[in-house]
Amino acid sequence: MRLSEDELAGVVDTFGGLTRAELRRAVEEVAFRAGEDVDAETVQGWVDDATEAYHIVAYDDGERTLYVAGPRAFPEEPPHGDDLPHIMDVEPREVDRAALGEQVRERLAEEATAALAGANEARAHELLDVTYDLEAWAPVDCTAVRSRLDARL
Repeated sequence: MRLSEDELAGVVDTFGGLTRAELRRAVEEVAFRAGEDVDAETVQGWVDDATEAYHIVAYDDGERTLYVAGPRAFPEEPPHGDDLPHIMDVEPREVDRAALGEQVRERLAEEATAALAGANEARAHELLDVTYDLEAWAPVDCTAVRSRLDARL
């Protein structure tokens, strides 16, 4: 069993946001309900991949870091995901969309700088696409990041 990036986004979207430990437990519960077992290392690999692709993003709300559905996600409920609200002891959470968007924009700017410095053209193209998705997803302006990427591509 492997959850897609959009299914991981669906898991976190069910609650509005989950900590790393909560997300791992939620994925383990979904796998268990499907009759499969996943280890923490596998789950972390999925989370890392989804985070790199901006399907989920980390958000520091001042108290903790939550994973939330990101600007490239089309959240999808995984098989047996409808059981999660009954299993997990997690109240629905709300995030400050403007603060979240700004944190993601800052991350995007840093990754764009690294991609350009490392001449990673493929990653720079991906990040260019993310600039458009991010502006549609949160109230942020990615013009400066997009301009830097565009100028080099």
